[in-house]
Amino acid sequence: MKKITIAIDGFSSCGKSTMAKDLAREIGYIYIDSGAMYRAVTLYSIENGIFEGESIDQERLKREMAHIHILFRLNPDTHRPDTYLNDKNVEQKIRTMEVSSKVSPIAALDFVREAMVAQQQEMGRAKGIVMDGRDIGTTVFPDAELKIFVTASPEIRAQRRYDELKAKGEQASFDDILENVKQRDYIDQHRAVSPLRQADDALLLDNSHLTIAQQKEWLMEQFRLRANS
Repeated sequence: MKKITIAIDGFSSCGKSTMAKDLAREIGYIYIDSGAMYRAVTLYSIENGIFEGESIDQERLKREMAHIHILFRLNPDTHRPDTYLNDKNVEQKIRTMEVSSKVSPIAALDFVREAMVAQQQEMGRAKGIVMDGRDIGTTVFPDAELKIFVTASPEIRAQRRYDELKAKGEQASFDDILENVKQRDYIDQHRAVSPLRQADDALLLDNSHLTIAQQKEWLMEQFRLRANS
């Protein structure tokens, strides 16, 4: 069975990251959360005053990109990778609504995407990886052997995000989350650099009404088909 590259793209709150993490663990591949990388840049921008209200000091962020170092380390308790920003574990901080509401405009900046794509391509050079995001199959790894595009209705995605936040004990408004989901969809699909779109050779997975077990079975079948070909 050969080592391949698996690219999973799709809309926000589709469960892409959980899906990709579980698949990577199941098949012994390395998982790279590209969305977490953009969230980490967003967190850095929030904590260092690069946001001025809703505006971004782009020139300052551009200067400081060289000082933003992101990597992943396996958490011994969860057996999943945590995101580290400049050697600090920020896995919980990057999942807040504050970061969610500001990540799309950060991710739309060409110089941010250029820096992140370069890091991602370096991580995936040896194959045997699963990476999820918005432009993995179209920009980061256009030659990936297996490409999957994940979607679900905005309402179902908002409910998933709401349940996730409530489970963490955080205050959340379903209406605010739904609006955030729709705004992110629009920004992601209409940005000038690497807009969210399904690659021509990607398989479409609508998981609106799939169980975790059904989704896992489908993913494993697609992996075996590509890795054994």
